[in-house]
Amino acid sequence: MSEPARRRGFAARPGDPEQWIKAAGPARRDRETDGFTARLTIDVTPELRGRIKIAAFRRGITVADMLRDLLAREFPQTSEGDPS
Repeated sequence: MSEPARRRGFAARPGDPEQWIKAAGPARRDRETDGFTARLTIDVTPELRGRIKIAAFRRGITVADMLRDLLAREFPQTSEGDPS
């Protein structure tokens, strides 16, 4: 008999969470960044999620791009290298 194939999960837990957080994400296409991104996860109601998706669709942009622009306007960089 042959050994059953090992089934891999959807995503593996990171071995070192700090390194995982600081790791480079996928490069964004048209952003003036240094190539590094960070993923932010928030909980919203299904109704709010729907309103956000509709607003992005009406503007002809992705939800991610719309929220990045919103966050950049709300939290402008105060000085070079100062993330606060």
